Amino acid sequence: MKRFSVLTFTICLLAVFAAASFETFASSGSSNWAQWRGPQSQGVSEDKDLPSEWSATKNVQWKTPIEGSGHSSPIVWGKRIFLTTGIEGPKIANPKPPVHMIEGKEFQHPAWAGHDHSWTFKVISVDAETGKVLWEKVAYEGPTIDYRHRKNTYASATPVTDGKHVYAYFGSEGLYCYDYSGKLVWKKSLGPILTLGMGAATSPVLHENLLILQCDQNLGEASFIVAFDKKTGAQVWMVKREVEASWTTPIIIREGGRTELITSGNQWIISYDPATGKEIWRTKGVDSNAIHTPMVGHGMVYISAGYPAKRTIAIKLGGTGDVTATHVAWKYEKGTAYVASPILYGDYVYVLSDKGLLTCLDAKTGAVKYEGARVPNPATFMSSPVAFDGKILISSEDGDTYVVKAGPAHEILRTNSLAEPIYSTPALAGGKVYIRGGKNLYCIAPGAGKS
Repeated sequence: MKRFSVLTFTICLLAVFAAASFETFASSGSSNWAQWRGPQSQGVSEDKDLPSEWSATKNVQWKTPIEGSGHSSPIVWGKRIFLTTGIEGPKIANPKPPVHMIEGKEFQHPAWAGHDHSWTFKVISVDAETGKVLWEKVAYEGPTIDYRHRKNTYASATPVTDGKHVYAYFGSEGLYCYDYSGKLVWKKSLGPILTLGMGAATSPVLHENLLILQCDQNLGEASFIVAFDKKTGAQVWMVKREVEASWTTPIIIREGGRTELITSGNQWIISYDPATGKEIWRTKGVDSNAIHTPMVGHGMVYISAGYPAKRTIAIKLGGTGDVTATHVAWKYEKGTAYVASPILYGDYVYVLSDKGLLTCLDAKTGAVKYEGARVPNPATFMSSPVAFDGKILISSEDGDTYVVKAGPAHEILRTNSLAEPIYSTPALAGGKVYIRGGKNLYCIAPGAGKS
C-alpha cells in the first residue's frame, strides 16, 4: 500500500458468468446464494425470473428490521438467510487500542471510531419466505481489539454456508461456525488482525473440507492466508504473504485441469493451490488498496482496485512462477470505485466508479465499448453490482437500484427506490432479490406488496 493511500484511506466495506470452469463447493442453482457475491463470488445469477421492478411498497414480500449495523451481505441457502450485525454498547473506560506505526512514526487517522465502546456481534438466521428471525446468536461481546473507519462496520465480512453450517468472521474478534439450529460448533481466535484501524472486510471462502481466510495486515509484517478444517476448526495450512493490508476476498476456480485460489494484493497478485497453500503463480500487484474481488472468465482472471490507483488488469491463466512479463493481457486505468467491485458478465467487464459512472470493456481485449456513463441521479456507491437475465443491478447509498441493460450500448432500464441507504451487495436467489438496507432486510418478489 502506498503510504499516501494509508493516510487517506476511507474504507467501508464492504464490496460473471465466466467461460472458465469454476469449482462449486455449494449448489449453484437459483435457490442458493451461499457466499459473498453468490456462486463462485462472481455476482451473477442464472435465474431468469427475478424481479427487476420495486419500490418501498411494490414487490416487497417482507422487510425485517435488523438491529445494529453491518455491511455484510445476506447469504441464502434454500429457505434460510444468514447475515451478521454489530450492536454498539456502552462506552468503556480507558480503551487501549493498538498503536499503528508507519516508517517509525505513530499513525493516527481522523476517521477512526468504535474502539471506545463495547460491542455485541451477532449471527442471524432469517426465514426466506416470511422474514421471521429464526435465531440470533451472540458470537462475541466486549471491547474490540482495534478501531474501525467510521464508514465501515465491525460486521462487514459476509458469512458463507455449505448447507449444513454457516461460518462468520469478525476479524480480530474471531471466526465462528454454527449449525442450522444455531448451535455453536466451534470458534477460533486468529489473534489481532490489524488493518491500520480501518476494520475487517475480507469474507471467508470454502473449498471442499477447508475454510480459507485471507488475512493481510498493516504494512505486511504479519500477513498470511490460512485454511481450517471446516468441521473442527483445526488449522490445515498457513502461508505468510508479502503484501500489505487488504480487504479483498479471494476466489476459487478450476481451469486447465487445476484448481486455484486467486488472491489480490497491493504488492502481488498470487495464485495458490487451495488444498495445500503452495504458490502456483504470481504477478505484480495492483499497487493500490486491494478491496475488489477478482473476476474470472475467457481464460483470464481480472484484478482491479480503485484507490489511490484506478486499474483493471486482465491476466491469462495457465502460468507458473512470476508471470508479470508474460501473462498480462491488457490493462485499463480509469473508472474503478474505491469499494465497489467491477463485474464480469458475458463478454464484458463493467467498471463502476464511486459516483456511479459505468464503463463497459470488452473482456477479451480491454477495448472500451462505452465509458463514464451516468446514472440519472447523482449518488455515491459502495454496493457491488450483481447481474441476471441480461440486466445489471447497481445500488446507491441513497437507496436507489439502477437496472442497467447488459451489453455494449449503455441503457438504464429502470430506477427502483427504497426508503433507506444501501451499502451491502444484494443476494439473488430462488426468484427473489434480497437487499440489506441501513435498517431493514428486504425480500423483493414478483407480485408482492401493493403499488
